[in-house]
Amino acid sequence: MISSSPIPHVVPAGRMARSEQPVLALPDGWELRPWHEDDADALCAAGRDRAVHLWNRLPVNSPDEARRRIERMHRRWQAEVGAIWAIARPGGQALGLIGWNDVDLRGGSAEIVYWLLPAARGAGVAVEATRRVSRWALDDLGLHRLRLCHSVANPASCRVADKAGYSLEGTMRSALLHADGWHDQHLHAQVRGDALVRPRPRFEGDVSRPL
Repeated sequence: MISSSPIPHVVPAGRMARSEQPVLALPDGWELRPWHEDDADALCAAGRDRAVHLWNRLPVNSPDEARRRIERMHRRWQAEVGAIWAIARPGGQALGLIGWNDVDLRGGSAEIVYWLLPAARGAGVAVEATRRVSRWALDDLGLHRLRLCHSVANPASCRVADKAGYSLEGTMRSALLHADGWHDQHLHAQVRGDALVRPRPRFEGDVSRPL
């Protein structure tokens, strides 16, 4: 009997766990950095923000709960199932969150999550951060396919997806339960080799470190 060879892992196990989570620079003086314990107040503020609460499952009700979630972010990096950054000014408090849930190194895929507090909105930060973490996921980590999903009632996320190079692939019916009931979701995706993966050249001062 001829045995078939197994399909190789897209990204070898240990690729994330053996490395520190990098700091990724953005234009206009922003950066993506790991969450710190003293960012707990920012998570609490996000839990109280109507816009964040409307589209994200973020039940953070106390500083202690926020600190536990931050600890979980670091554990998920070590477990190679999540990669979450704080959006901040260098040396400043977190004003947003972006990163990857459902990281599947073997299958080469992940789903992006993000939100911004009011002080970071309206300046294109979400688009730049999405572009940057996508470049990291495809070029540095080595994933093949990235997903961006959002309620069809959230056109702002549709614009972010389009500007960041994510193609609309369709609508998933009744895909996610929100506070007001089940929502259809748009499915956007970017795969290795897409023309819009690298919208900006590397710029001076980028402090990112490849894995």
